[in-house]
Amino acid sequence: MKKSNKIKVGISVGDLNGIGVEVILKTFSDNRMLDFCTPIIFASSKAVSFHKNKLGLKVPIHGISNLKQIVEHKVNLLNIWKEEIQINLGKEDPEIGKYAFLSLKEAVKALKNDEIDVLVTAPINKNTIQSDDFRFKGHTEYLESELNGEALMILMTVELRIGLVTGHIPIKDVANTINKDLIKRKVLNMYHSLIQDFQISKPKIAVLGLNPHCGDHGVIGSEDDEIIRPLMHQLQDDRKLIYGPYASDSFFGTQAYKKFDGVMAMYHDQGLAPFKALSFGNGVNFTAGLDKIRTSPDHGTAFEIAGKGIADNSSFKEAVFQAIKIFKNRKEYTELTSNTLKIKKTRNFRK
Repeated sequence: MKKSNKIKVGISVGDLNGIGVEVILKTFSDNRMLDFCTPIIFASSKAVSFHKNKLGLKVPIHGISNLKQIVEHKVNLLNIWKEEIQINLGKEDPEIGKYAFLSLKEAVKALKNDEIDVLVTAPINKNTIQSDDFRFKGHTEYLESELNGEALMILMTVELRIGLVTGHIPIKDVANTINKDLIKRKVLNMYHSLIQDFQISKPKIAVLGLNPHCGDHGVIGSEDDEIIRPLMHQLQDDRKLIYGPYASDSFFGTQAYKKFDGVMAMYHDQGLAPFKALSFGNGVNFTAGLDKIRTSPDHGTAFEIAGKGIADNSSFKEAVFQAIKIFKNRKEYTELTSNTLKIKKTRNFRK
């Protein structure tokens, strides 16, 4: 029997009191999605049925008890708990947070075991998911602890990709956290991802400055002149198209980002504020730098609209498409680079 090449997309449901299940169901209510992938939701049939009934969504679900029972052209749901749970849409609830983590944990386990090809995560509540087993600031940090590599958060659309040197840390800690080594690692992480995951052979990256006006020659801070600018010269000496530092306000105000394949921001809101202003609801969060692929929508749990049936699934759908695309790009890159090594070895042997 011919092995299927259809990509298996594992899906963690996030916080069940939010809009996660809604955007998942809306995405796969379009049967054409099943031509691109085989989805596997990690949850329970009872919890998902609650949302289906509440929202009046008639999406056929194929319940399975193990991953060997996956069926193509169906929306598979792996039952990972059997008990009834109290879902109160729009409410923060630590009990619901336990199931958000359980869904994520089991999906990551399947990802590590190659039982699914990619992972798409619905939004969690960073407060209620906290427990003795989950002491992380978000998905990115947890995935980095479970998978191989150094994680890099990249928020992306077709024309904009923004990576973060520092992620979920307080603003007061940013200046003391950034250093030449950290920035270099993160920038080169993005550089490699642009080649491997996005098929850009010679990436061009802009690096934003830390201080207003990039410090104005030390008047508003010295980090740009003492740390970032010398590093840019070093990377350019290595023949990489990496430039900066750029003042964030004018960089986005003049649409200079359109001239680059990627942008590196020094801290969370420096990158995400302009990103969401330009493309909120259409963007995707991609965790680059790891040996497995994970994407997510660019929004949160949206408790304020949970259960109202008005959540827009565009970002979640795009997260599915981007996970598939990145998986194919990375597979092709691996095949091409491994074949290159084989060719070189063969030629050396013949000599």
